[in-house]
Parts: sequence; structure tokens; C-alpha cells
Amino acid sequence: MSASNSTAGKKKPLDIERTRERLVDLGLAHAAGALESALGDAVRDGTTAQAFLDTLLSAEADEREARRIGTSLRLSSLPTGLTLGNFDFAFQPSVERSRIDTLATSTWVRQNQTLLIQGPPGVGKTHLAVGLGVRAVEQGFSAQFYRFDELLTALKADAHVPPTRLRRKKYLSTALLIIDEVGFEPMDREEASLFFRLVTYRYGRGSILITTNKSVRDWTELLAGDEVLTAAILDRLLHNAHVINIKGRSYRLRDLDHALGEQRDRT
Repeated sequence: MSASNSTAGKKKPLDIERTRERLVDLGLAHAAGALESALGDAVRDGTTAQAFLDTLLSAEADEREARRIGTSLRLSSLPTGLTLGNFDFAFQPSVERSRIDTLATSTWVRQNQTLLIQGPPGVGKTHLAVGLGVRAVEQGFSAQFYRFDELLTALKADAHVPPTRLRRKKYLSTALLIIDEVGFEPMDREEASLFFRLVTYRYGRGSILITTNKSVRDWTELLAGDEVLTAAILDRLLHNAHVINIKGRSYRLRDLDHALGEQRDRT
């Protein structure tokens, strides 16, 4: 056999560096990183060209989605570590898991509806709110988390901002606004008016999730004693709203009982 025939019979080694560079130039850095292993799997398994390309593009899409979710969660100010997956439904039987699973589809966010989670301190209201917020972000919605006192501070700081600039504020522009711990301190008239402005603007434009230790029948006291303003706010909040009432023991008191029990066992 001639040297030329011997050379022709050999497979030319794959030069993936040039392909990797082109992927990077096109902004497909994750696909570039997955190229070598995906190509190796394709050669070993005899994968079709279409299936190989789909694998490579899926790697890019999955990494971009993970990065989007991570960035969105950081910008949302949602507390970390609280998910629906680690919520103790067994400890709070008043919380229907099937109902939370329905809310976790985020259809209510898509439809600009309100979710009100009521209950005494420590029963898991914040945990559920954050878990639903995380799920909404995972499904492509923007979310913003505020403690109620933090929100009031922001509203008062922006009280005289022109409407055209106010619309760019996170508490107005986000798809889902989560307001935690409403009801611990009553509002004065200025704060109640600013809260009314917020609710009115978001009505029909974006979703609001509120956690509160107050029943809605006690909101007049919360809203500076103004019955007319309270009726106007609740009319907007409760239209097409979902309401969850949690009746149960406090997680914090449970944990305290466990800690005290362990301390007694050691003594």
C-alpha cells in the first residue's frame, strides 16, 4: 500500500479548538464549555448530528436559565433558604398542600391577582411567601421582597417623585411584589395614603402577596383609623384575591421547646 493510500485511510483528528472559539465569539460560552464532552459522547454513542446539536444547545439554554434565575433571585431581595420544598406541611395541617401546589403554578401572578396570607406570628407565613416568590422567579416572573417597614421607608422617600419616574421603581415595575409583616405597627395618615397609592397603581397591573397577622376586619385600625381609605384599599386587594388563613403552632416556639428539652436532657 502506498503512503498516500495509508494517509487517506486514516481519520483526520478532530480540531475542536476552532469550533470552541467560534462558539465563544457567538456568545455561546456554555456550549463551548460543553463541546468536548458532548462531542465525545456523540462519537461513542453514534449520535446523529441533529441530536448532538440539540444536546449542545440544551447545555447553553440550561446554563443561561440557571444564571437568569440566580441573578433574578439576588435582585429580588428574597431571603435565602426558604422554599416550598422545605416547608413543613405536616406541622401546619391548616395549610392545604394541594392549594399551595396550585398557587405554585404562578397562574395568579400571570393574572395580576393578590394573595393574602394571614396568621399569628411564627406559623410560616413568610416561608410560604418566599417559597412562592422563588417559584415565580423560576417560572420567568420578576419578584421583589420588602419587609413592610422597608417598603414604607421607600414610599416616603419617593412621595414627591414624578409619576413618569415612579413607574420605574421596583415596587411598581416588578411582576410580583411581596410585602411581609403588615400589621405589626399601625400606619399614620401619610403612610396609609402612600400605601393606597401603591395598591391603586398595581391594581390590575401586577400581583401583590401580603403576609399579615391582622384579619382584614382589623385593617381600619392599621390604616390610621380611616374607614373610607380602608374600604378602598381592601376593595382593590380582595378583588380576585386568594386568601390563606394559617391556624397553628409557632415554628419558633416548637424549636424553642426542642432546645429546652435537649438542655433538660443534658442536665
